[in-house]
Amino acid sequence: MNKSKLIPMFFTTMKDYSREQFIKDVISGIIVAIIALPLSIALALASGVGPEEGLYTAIIAGFIISFLGGSKVQIAGPTAAFATIVAGIVAKNGMGGLALATVFAGVLLILMGVLRLGKLIRFIPYTITTGFTAGIAVTIAIGQLKDFLGLTYPKGTTTIETTDKVLAVVKNIGTINVAALAVGLICLAVLIIWPLVPKVGEIIPGSLIAVFVGIGLVKGLGMKVNTIGDLYSISNALPHFTMPDFSWGAIKGAASNGFTIAILAAIESLLSCVVADGMINDHHRSDMELVAQGVGNIGSALFGGIPATGAIARTAANIKNGGRTPVAGMIHAIVLVLVLVILMPYAALIPMPAIAAILFIVAYNMCGYKTFVHLCKTAPKSDILILVTTFVLTVCFDLVVAIGAGMVLACVLLMKRMADETNVSSWEYIDPKADPDCLDLKVVPKHVRVYEINGPMFFGAAERIAEISLKDYTKVLIIRMRAVPALDATAMHALEALYSECEKKGVKMLLSHVNEQPYRTMEKAGFVEKIGKDNFCKHIDDALEKASKMEN
Repeated sequence: MNKSKLIPMFFTTMKDYSREQFIKDVISGIIVAIIALPLSIALALASGVGPEEGLYTAIIAGFIISFLGGSKVQIAGPTAAFATIVAGIVAKNGMGGLALATVFAGVLLILMGVLRLGKLIRFIPYTITTGFTAGIAVTIAIGQLKDFLGLTYPKGTTTIETTDKVLAVVKNIGTINVAALAVGLICLAVLIIWPLVPKVGEIIPGSLIAVFVGIGLVKGLGMKVNTIGDLYSISNALPHFTMPDFSWGAIKGAASNGFTIAILAAIESLLSCVVADGMINDHHRSDMELVAQGVGNIGSALFGGIPATGAIARTAANIKNGGRTPVAGMIHAIVLVLVLVILMPYAALIPMPAIAAILFIVAYNMCGYKTFVHLCKTAPKSDILILVTTFVLTVCFDLVVAIGAGMVLACVLLMKRMADETNVSSWEYIDPKADPDCLDLKVVPKHVRVYEINGPMFFGAAERIAEISLKDYTKVLIIRMRAVPALDATAMHALEALYSECEKKGVKMLLSHVNEQPYRTMEKAGFVEKIGKDNFCKHIDDALEKASKMEN
């Protein structure tokens, strides 16, 4: 299967679609919708928007991304990775600012797909994705402490940044609501124990059971605990089209947030596709998936939703329940429409501690603490530095700073490693009369000096060329470059400086075994013409033979 095709997987799977598979897709779509219902509401509330916005996202983006996507089984919707980012945008710029940033992200995602940038995602180090994923999990958990403990904050308390939330919890811990804590702990226990129940625990999601348990506790026992209806107005209206403000000033203000959303959506969706590929032994079309993510996010923003991406947990549930084509994802979206219209008013009864408990489990599942600890124990120190830096910056600042700093740090450390591996060494000169065991070594005339370069020659290692020295009696300098896979402009400049020094001292320069990329760079820089094509030798023996005739 051609991974680079810009053809939705839906049209490919329809060629051999069967009635049996349709039945499996319908069953899987219904089950995934049941799983997505409480999660979509919980993630919307964690994102600082109303519960219906979560369903709008799962419906609009979920349907579009399944229909146009490059994966057979990807389920899209609101995810935990976006919660803190969206909450920050909404707090500062409102829903209008979020919609514009999401549209901007959608356009970027479409461009990334059209320009075939899907495979570039592999250049983001594993330590960075692990670090920011764990950081997001921590920020989600911290953000739910208020509702889980039933705390009351004074009017005007700022809780946009994670550090602000921590300070607010510490300052107001005395306002803890014991009833809310009890509901939260019971719901948390249900979420932990329910999946262990044979058969039923695998079919009915624990989050749905926790919601019903929470409602039963609050309404049945008359507990004074905040519910969704106490804090938000609930609507079962279908999503309607809303045009964001596309003025130049607004676009400039939304650009950085849009870039963040696009990068995170690309990373998470393609990671989800890779996980799904392993589960169904198939290959997704990464570029088509990016286009679909772009269109899906634009659709979500224009119809009142929030950013969406591929959801690994819901995608895995789809696969486990028999979904094997995009039809399952489309059915999941249609079922959620029915839920929105018929059952949405009852969402007002859901206690906030139950939502917090669900998000605690979401944060736990996404944090990957075992992987984090394993990397800290086994990875090189430089990788641990990248991991911890990305994690800390995600928690203390935001994802833009974290990924930016992580990538810069990763690139700097990579260049240092490459520079450390690059060396320029002179051949040792041994007297055959003094050492009879050296008869199999190359014969190098006294007037010839041979240096060998090993490793890529780039700006981080270019100064090594300055280590090449010439003797008073040196007439010919041979540079052996068989182990140089690449040469950049800085290293090229250093070579030109060395050639100028050789010219001043009357020393001829020969190059042996120059690989394709370095030769092209030299040719483009005019270096080949400067020293002459005849002075480029295919083998060291050819260079030594030529040098031996150049004594005078």
